[in-house]
Amino acid sequence: MVFPNCQGTGRAVVDSSVAHEGLRSVRVDGGSGYCDHVFVRTTRGVGGSALFARFFVRHTIALPDAHVTFLAMRDVTDGGKDLRMGGQNRALQWNRESDDATLPEQSPAGVAQSVPLAVGEWVCVEFGVTGSELRTWVNGSEVAGLHVDTTPTPDIDSQWLRRGPWTPSLSDFRFGWESYGSSGDTLWFDDVALGSSRIGC
Repeated sequence: MVFPNCQGTGRAVVDSSVAHEGLRSVRVDGGSGYCDHVFVRTTRGVGGSALFARFFVRHTIALPDAHVTFLAMRDVTDGGKDLRMGGQNRALQWNRESDDATLPEQSPAGVAQSVPLAVGEWVCVEFGVTGSELRTWVNGSEVAGLHVDTTPTPDIDSQWLRRGPWTPSLSDFRFGWESYGSSGDTLWFDDVALGSSRIGC
């Protein structure tokens, strides 16, 4: 487990109360304060020219208006800053820590190209990073607003690409909870898998 910045009430435990498959999952009790961040970290399966991930997540609360993160990866080519997946404006989003660029852009048209995540049930989330392309799927369907390629698309990845070419080099994989407003959540992760090609739900 890792606690970015400072350690507060956030915690992660192996839990037998609910599981997607098998008998156990990882429960994350994510606090609402700045110090209440907690992540489970691995470097296994990370590295190389492509990274694909598949995991099941179960949220207790809906993604809030305020910015939150439940997955982060260190990007070596971006000064060691994080590439983060989470929520804002009640929809799934990506965020780049170094310049706070979001995917999609947080305009009404951009947010409409993403999706909320269900509450109280398992949701399959997948993503793939290959070269300069980032793609994201929820329950097997690609999310149009969570796609970066080399051609800027208004309200989706124009802000992301404004700084120039983006080719991340990811060195770890962390799931947990990080709140930048005042939103806490208890959430579970199960069946987490990393690979060099799409894994599927």
